[in-house]
Amino acid sequence: MASIAHHPASRRRPHKRRPHAGPLVAPVAVFAAVCVVAAVYVAYVLWPRWPDAPVATDAPSIPITIGGTVFNIEPAAVRIPSQRHAGSQSRIDVAYLWPSLIPPDPSIKVIDGKPVDPNERLFALIQLDDGALPLAERVRNIYPRYLSKSQAAGPEGLVVHPFRADTPYEGEDLVYDQAQMERFLARCSRQGVANAGTCLLEKRAGAADITFRFPREWLSDWRNVAAGIDKVMARWRPNI
Repeated sequence: MASIAHHPASRRRPHKRRPHAGPLVAPVAVFAAVCVVAAVYVAYVLWPRWPDAPVATDAPSIPITIGGTVFNIEPAAVRIPSQRHAGSQSRIDVAYLWPSLIPPDPSIKVIDGKPVDPNERLFALIQLDDGALPLAERVRNIYPRYLSKSQAAGPEGLVVHPFRADTPYEGEDLVYDQAQMERFLARCSRQGVANAGTCLLEKRAGAADITFRFPREWLSDWRNVAAGIDKVMARWRPNI
């Protein structure tokens, strides 16, 4: 009987199946990309930078943004050198010669051998709204609690209403235009032996609070003071 040769059966290699991307791969990849972009943005925002170089004092007005509100301010009027640059800032300290309202020369500290007289300047502080109540609301709901019962006539057209001695505003007077309080309203410290008296007049522009400061003796010329402040405000924001 013929023998039949047996050959081992050929072994076939198993077919390797290519892995298929699962349904969650694409969303995970997108999420990872978004995280990377967010991380890069945060690093960019928080990365320390050198402040912009201050602008020369003789340069034209520069746009300064405070609380999203843009003010065009002359560099020479900015009192602090580090604040003399365009862009967003939290506060700006400015000053103008009175009554010309010309920005002073910051390099001049002495005139005729005497220090510059601050009584010849109108000062202003522009800063981000700190959440304090608007002035009109304070006048209606806060100040009346602290005012004395008596009031007196001030310079022509003004009313001087003292704050009581046992209040946070001790030593101050509320001074306002008798005919139209919104036109002129200031808190003024009283004159003393070593204190000539200072007045603070507040304005608001957008999300920025503006506090003008001037000597109390200017109350005798309060109409020109009010007009000068309006002129400065219009110069800062000419399109309003």
